[in-house]
Parts: sequence; C-alpha cells; structure tokens
Amino acid sequence: MEAPKEPQAEARSTTWLVGGFIGLLAAAVGVAVGELGAAVSVELGASAPNAPVVAVGQWAIDLTPAWLKEVAIRNFGSHDKSALLTGVYITIAVVSVLAGVLARRYLAAATGLAAAFGLVGLIAALTRPVVGFGGWFPALLAGVATVVVLRSLTVWSQRASVFGAVGAVGAVGQREPGDRRRFLLALFGTGAGALVGGLGSRAWLDSRYNVAPARAAVVLPEASEPLPALPASVHPNVPDLEPFFTPNAQFYRVDTALTVPQVDPRNWMLRIHGLVDRPFEVSFADLLRMPLEEHDLTLTCVSNTIGGPYCGNARWLGAPLAPLLRQAGVRAGADQILSTSFDGMTIGTPVEAVLDGRQAMLAVAMNGQTLPVEHGFPCRMLVPGLYGYVSATKWVVDLELTTFAKDAGFWVGEGWSQQAPVKTASRIDVPGTGASLKAGTIVVAGVAWATHRGVAGVEVQVDKGPWVTAELAASDTPDTWRQWSYAWPATTGQHTLTVRCTDGTGTLQTPVVQDTLPDGATGYHSIQVTIG
Repeated sequence: MEAPKEPQAEARSTTWLVGGFIGLLAAAVGVAVGELGAAVSVELGASAPNAPVVAVGQWAIDLTPAWLKEVAIRNFGSHDKSALLTGVYITIAVVSVLAGVLARRYLAAATGLAAAFGLVGLIAALTRPVVGFGGWFPALLAGVATVVVLRSLTVWSQRASVFGAVGAVGAVGQREPGDRRRFLLALFGTGAGALVGGLGSRAWLDSRYNVAPARAAVVLPEASEPLPALPASVHPNVPDLEPFFTPNAQFYRVDTALTVPQVDPRNWMLRIHGLVDRPFEVSFADLLRMPLEEHDLTLTCVSNTIGGPYCGNARWLGAPLAPLLRQAGVRAGADQILSTSFDGMTIGTPVEAVLDGRQAMLAVAMNGQTLPVEHGFPCRMLVPGLYGYVSATKWVVDLELTTFAKDAGFWVGEGWSQQAPVKTASRIDVPGTGASLKAGTIVVAGVAWATHRGVAGVEVQVDKGPWVTAELAASDTPDTWRQWSYAWPATTGQHTLTVRCTDGTGTLQTPVVQDTLPDGATGYHSIQVTIG
C-alpha cells in the first residue's frame, strides 16, 4: 500500500506547479505586449515591426556560426526559420517556468532572471536595422510587462494562501474571504488577455504590415523585346521530371529573414552611391518606366549539396543593371557592389561581373508574375554565373560602389569565399534514390547546370561501368540549366547510377568531393536503385 504524501511535501509540489504556471503566464503576457508594441511602433512610423521574439531569433541567426547555419539549412530546408522560432519559444517557456518556481522563495532573484531575459530581447532588438521606436520600444514594453505580471501574481497568490504555499515571500497573513476566487479570476483574465492581445496584435500587424494589396496593384510593363515561348524540346517527356521553369510556389528560398520583409513599392527607393561620380536614387515607378528585359536564369544557392534541391530556373523581368552603374559613373578602383537588403543583409558582388556584358538585372517579375514577396518584392538583384550569396540580393534598397579590401558582405564575414562563381553540377531526379523498379528499359533523367558557361554534355554511369552519353534536351541559354535523359536497359539487382556533365567551355565536372563551405559543393551525384 502506497504511503500517503506528507502534507508539507504535497503543498511544496503544488506551490511549485503554481509558480511555474505563473511564470508561463508572465511570459505569455510579455510576448503579447511585445507584439502589441511592434504594431504600435509601425503606427508611429517605424519602417518595420520588431517583435521581441523575432528580434531574438534574428540575433541568434547573426551569432550562429556558418557551419551551424549549414546544418540547419541541410536538415530543415526552407523550414529552418520555423524551427528556430520554435526553439526561441521553447527557451522562453523553460526560463519563464524556472523564474516562476524561483519566485516562490526568492522573488528578487526571479525578478532579476526575468529582467535579464528581457534585457536579451532589448539588446537583440537594438541590433536590428529598424528606425524609430521599432528598435527598442516593443522589447522594453515586453520586459516590463513580464516582470510586473510575475511579481504581482506571485505576491498575490501567496497573500491569498490559495494553495497553502510553503516558504512564501514575506508573511502569508490572514486570508480574506473571496481572495482565492479573485486570484483565480486574475489568472484566467491574465491568460485570456495574453491570448487575445497576442493574437489581436498579430492580426493587426498582418493587416497593416502587408504589401499583398500593393503587390496585386502593380501593373507590369512588357519587356522592350519579349522573349518567345520556349519549344517543348527543352523538357524531356519523362514522368515526374520537374518542369523546365520552376513554378514560383516551388522555387527554393534560403535567406536569414525570420519574417518576410514587407516593402511598400510606393515607398521603395534604390540608392546608388559610393565610389561613383553621380550618385542618385531610383523609385519603383522610375524602375518600371525603364526599358525592361526578360532573361531566363537558373539561380543556385551555395548551400546546395550534391544532388540538393536549392536550384531553380525562372524567366525574370527587370531593368538592366549595367546602364545604371554607367549612369552613376563608377570610379577607377571600385571592384565591389555592396548591396543592402531592406532587412539589413549585405552582399558583395564583383563590379566586373555586372559590366562584362552578362544580363545582370534588377528583377521585378518572375515567371510572368510580379515578384513574390518571399523572393524579394518589389525588387531583387540577379547576376548570372554567381551563387546567390554574392549576387542575388532580395528586397534590395542600396548599392554602394566600394572595394573588396574595404568592405565585406555578411556571408563573407561568416567564412564564405569572397568570389563565388557557380560550379558545374548535375543531378539525377528520376528515378528517386532507393526506388524499386522492374527490369527493362528505365528512363533516367535530371538536370545539369554551369551558369553562364552552359552545358555541352551529360554522361551516366551504371555501377563501375563505362560512362554513357545521355540525351540532352534543347538548350535555352548558357545561363539556364539543361535537362537530360537516358534510356537505361536495367537488369536485375541493386545498382548505383552516377551522373556528370561537361560545361560549355569543354571542362568536365570535377569528381573531387567538397562540402558547400566555403564556395560551393563539388562531386558527382549518385543514387541507388533495386531492379526486380
């Protein structure tokens, strides 16, 4: 027969439970007040909301070493930001429970813990490139609210002697009639207020800080020389092989923005300055009045592993970048364009890569649609032949002509290479690795790319056998990927299929295996299949 619990131990367990719950409520109020403060800050003129949880998440991204960012991208893909925010919320919950339990005996220490955690949020908020109240106002409100609620509910619960608290702060005193009821109502009201306030503030922010209506109102001009529709021959008729142009909704997204910047095109302005003779600014209306060009371009992330998904192909519409640089008058010695995003991200691009004749552009549309918000609306930069981290700035608002010796973009500061031309790569998409298939003719297919050099040939190897030439689909431009297929006479057993390609200069893809850091992965992509 189980021995009954000691009354004092049971009371202590109960009071710790209450303390943890109070800590969680205090944190919930802090998060809700932070969201409310972010909404108010936008109304007061901040360029973007800066809710404390998001600010802490962005600060964590800034402090995370490059190798750990790579692990997150590799394991979570485009869900890495959701995983990070979940981690921030879990951390807040754990610390708040600890603070609530600690407050039952050591209220001053618990207050200090809550205040210190609030200070982290304030510091994180101040590191974000947001003007006005957006930098510190929401975090300060959130920190104060958390401390006030934690102290108030802790003291109230002990004075009410609701659960027979052990080791209460100060004398418990005589409980007055109705104290327990009022305290429970206070707990319920605090929780309901946090829920309603947080959700209401987020809804307010989503309605006020939302450029979807402005994006929908954009009327895209036609290109000065529209590109013709591509022939069907650019895409092999192979089931499950992705289309030649990647649909916008499926196009990969890799960036450090926890919340997608909402940039009103009516307020957007691009500043071109630095080592130039004639600095100037361009509005979105100015940009749309320029002669716009269409260009098909395959965009690749340097974090793409061998056979990885971070590569997409699209038809872009935008203003050529080279004429704008010539209009500004680039001075001798300027070898870098340091572009800055609305959210503060900086990217360094070689000036030569924009002025050497390639179709570098300020893109405003993607696959016939106004640029999606998550892909940089209202404007992003694109330079063929370079990985995105040194060329494809989203939400771009500033182009400074400078030197590589003087300034470094964000990713270079994280240990990535300063110069990063896209490496020759190829991938097997069909069949998928691990597939079980029947013996007979099986079509193997995929894509190959060597941006700005083009693809001249693709070969497939079965197990350790000879390399066999694959059939190339029609070529679009050297700046796009090229799809391929191979009719494989498959025999029973387990087999390894490997692919390699030769670029437009006649250079064979290297078999040397290299990780993505510091300038892109290399090696051959292989899959394993079972033939029955």
